[in-house]
Amino acid sequence: MKNWIPFLLLILALSSCKTRNTAQSGTDQTRDSINTTKDEGSPKDVNEPVRDKLTFYEHVLIPPKFDQIKIDSKVRVETGSYVPTLDATIYIENDKKVWMNLRALFINAARGIATPEGIKGQDKINKTYIDSDFDYLNNMLNVNFIDYKSLEKILLGRTFVKINDRQFDLTQNAQGFKMISNTNQKIVTDEKNREYKVALQYDTNYDLLAVNLKDILSSDELEVSYSDWNEYEGIRLPKNVKIIIKGSKSSQILLENTKFDFSRMETPYSVPSSYKKIEIK
Repeated sequence: MKNWIPFLLLILALSSCKTRNTAQSGTDQTRDSINTTKDEGSPKDVNEPVRDKLTFYEHVLIPPKFDQIKIDSKVRVETGSYVPTLDATIYIENDKKVWMNLRALFINAARGIATPEGIKGQDKINKTYIDSDFDYLNNMLNVNFIDYKSLEKILLGRTFVKINDRQFDLTQNAQGFKMISNTNQKIVTDEKNREYKVALQYDTNYDLLAVNLKDILSSDELEVSYSDWNEYEGIRLPKNVKIIIKGSKSSQILLENTKFDFSRMETPYSVPSSYKKIEIK
């Protein structure tokens, strides 16, 4: 359990997609949908340039207004070894913190909190804890650009990578909008410089459906997809999110969000003195 608890605490998954397909088939279907360029026999798949780009960017880049959101979720993790389905309570306080509590078979199994300063997590079963910056989460996801705000956006189904009109091609068809990078996206951090090929897909009403990032110099790939969007108190949120991690580390995380609540709640977090710290290497 100590291998997957910190992983969940730091990812917070991010709301996941109900699917009956295997991880590979789901990935292939999403990638095929994103990369479709033209089908002469099916006019609905013909991509055309987007004329009203300002409206598109306003919808996909302006964040929703909220103070806090509480999400009850069912979490399923596939890593190649058995992990039980977990019940999660995720609490997001806008721009301040993401707090999560995980339960397995009605037992509190883990708790974590992320702030702009970093992430903390504790495994209550193995009595261990972590206290780190976002490098640990980036290593888990095989990327190098996740910070606090990116984590918030992933959980809420918002565009979590930088997009612009100069480095991306934006097209539209009857199924929605597609953005595909026309140049490799260079992301420079203190620890790593990486380049990605990026593709995003949106529904006709601008809901984010999928994001795919492929490292051009390795087999590392991150894909996040969303489904079953609905409006809750004026904010559109996805019921399901699927995160697929491929490459040097491979796994997938599925979350089914069963309830959204906008009331404030307490988010206790303290580490017992008997817990052992896990050093991040």
